[in-house]
Amino acid sequence: NLTASKSFGTIAKPSAKEQSKLNQKIDTASHFILRAAYCRTEDLRRWFLTQECALFRFRLDKILTSSSAFRAFLVEADLHFDRVSDLEKERLRDFLLSIPNSNVSPGELSVSVFYQVPFVQALDLVAKRLCYVHDGMAYVPQSRMVSIIVAKYRMALSKSLVRAALSFGEVTEENERIAPLLKSMNSQYLGRDYGKEDTPLENDELTANTVDSYAKQSMPLCMSQLHAGMKRDSKLKHQGRLQYGLFLKGGGMSTEEHLAFFQRVFTKIMTTEQFNKNYSYNIRHMHGQEGKRASYSPYSCMKIILGNPPQGGESHGCPFRHYDDSSLSSLLTKLNVGSASDRSAILAQKKARNYQLACAKHFEVMHPGAASVEGLSMNGVGNHPNAWFAASVGYHKAKNINGGEEKDMVIDEA
Repeated sequence: NLTASKSFGTIAKPSAKEQSKLNQKIDTASHFILRAAYCRTEDLRRWFLTQECALFRFRLDKILTSSSAFRAFLVEADLHFDRVSDLEKERLRDFLLSIPNSNVSPGELSVSVFYQVPFVQALDLVAKRLCYVHDGMAYVPQSRMVSIIVAKYRMALSKSLVRAALSFGEVTEENERIAPLLKSMNSQYLGRDYGKEDTPLENDELTANTVDSYAKQSMPLCMSQLHAGMKRDSKLKHQGRLQYGLFLKGGGMSTEEHLAFFQRVFTKIMTTEQFNKNYSYNIRHMHGQEGKRASYSPYSCMKIILGNPPQGGESHGCPFRHYDDSSLSSLLTKLNVGSASDRSAILAQKKARNYQLACAKHFEVMHPGAASVEGLSMNGVGNHPNAWFAASVGYHKAKNINGGEEKDMVIDEA
């Protein structure tokens, strides 16, 4: 990010214009690298489409406040929409002013911008009565053009991802250096490594005796469901043991406590000898005490979401991703998660396939005022189960230290 100065061979920072161009190049390159990495399967394509469309919508919303910037974008993107003339606006004055929640007053109609598009391109707006339809054309306020443009972008990106998928095998065979990167990119996690760094708990707090209370108070939904499934069935299948076991390790549970906890639960349906024979080695291996003695890291949210879905008798996975709407709604109600509107907000994110945002919303509902707790880090909440756990533990510690009432927590007035 630095350029060489001609005088004295010093190093100078790039100008704002140069930095902007560099950022655009990096943004473009990262998009196409991710497009190549996420084209392989339908699930990966769906996830990538959701994230890219959300980012595109966010950026488009920022320029909609300026008609000149919006027109410049349409020209650059080669998008052609007919702008409603002043004469046409006057002719349709009453109809345009009757569009619900358009925020256009009678005095502002002459300076407000409307576009007319074939109504089939605005079906989402038509269904919600957010535009005026006449003779097969939808008259749309500029502020509502976002959904139409995002739909076009989504369709174009979806087609390009399918084309890329057809060439993925050939490209990776011809380029051995980039093949491993593209094939593993969806499972990469660049945040804190909870398998190697300090845990959020002190003095070995997460033990076989305390794990039940932590499961009820501070575990994200994916892990609390694994805990409940394990206690219910007195066992976990392989994927569940990996997901939950590594989470407990990242949360600070020692090998000895891990063994003691699993043995106490599993031996309700088997003997101690059977447990030691079939499960003890794997737990020690997970903690780097057997085999090649590697330290394994807990699963990130992306690894869980894009991993194998749970089958009959399995409890692993992400409830926001792998439960149907009805099952998730029933679970949230059973667990008394927030109010009815809170649960609706969580379900809305799940239905929009924003599974990590649904998880982050769940944290927000269960930890009111957390964003204002002094010194509490919520980095990674919605990206890693152990980040959710660490933030929850920190929240409840602050709550308990300050009298047990949320209103008495240390709040950062700045």
